[in-house]
Amino acid sequence: MNIMFIGDIVGRPGRRIIRETLPDLKKSYSIDFVIANAENAAGGNGITKKIAEELFSYGVDFLTMGNHVWDNKEIFDFIEEELRMVRPANYPPGAPGRGSQVVDLNRDLKIGILNISGRVFMPDLDCPFRTADRELEKLKKVTNIIIVDFHAEATSEKLAMGWYLDGRASLVVGTHTHVQTADERILPGGTAYITDVGMTGAYDGILGIEREPVIKKFLTQMPVRFEVAKGVAQLNAIVVEVDIASGLAQKIQRINIK
Repeated sequence: MNIMFIGDIVGRPGRRIIRETLPDLKKSYSIDFVIANAENAAGGNGITKKIAEELFSYGVDFLTMGNHVWDNKEIFDFIEEELRMVRPANYPPGAPGRGSQVVDLNRDLKIGILNISGRVFMPDLDCPFRTADRELEKLKKVTNIIIVDFHAEATSEKLAMGWYLDGRASLVVGTHTHVQTADERILPGGTAYITDVGMTGAYDGILGIEREPVIKKFLTQMPVRFEVAKGVAQLNAIVVEVDIASGLAQKIQRINIK
């Protein structure tokens, strides 16, 4: 089966290019299931129920989140009931929502999806590696097809997670840094890996944000208000071909369109 993972959606430009391109991309790559990171989908900060439903209507099947999951407080109104979304599993007990989920595509085909947050230059959550062990043990009882969104800053931490889960996950995809890396590969154990899938948002911004406030922040170290950039949008994604029986990856391909 062919699974597409779309990089961090930033605001309206990211949502617009998904609406405009995803139907054709699904046909061109014979996509069976689409996952997207949506922690910046609502004006660059978090997500709302309306925007989640908008993305589902465009053909996205499932949403992952990250460290901005709580930025839009509306998420507390629906995250418990929304079974098509996960937030990082290594938040402490008591956090709303779920960190992993199994999706039934049909009677015999299920996909496990796990979201984890890194700890290097990120909030100090529970250990992502031990969290992955715990969650994969549960998911493996149901399916061999497991997609892991590792939302992390440090390249070293992402690489370590890829190797740590090699042979146990179908795909380990890095998110959060919004710049697509050129290191996609199939690891020796059969796990597809990329350090960062990239960003779906305004191409001429800085990580999807208007340039001037970001530059001012670097120059002055003063508080500024960030706004989602406008203009031409890009869509960054990967497509992974997974063997249904073994859950191991056969092929991984980067997508970068404007």
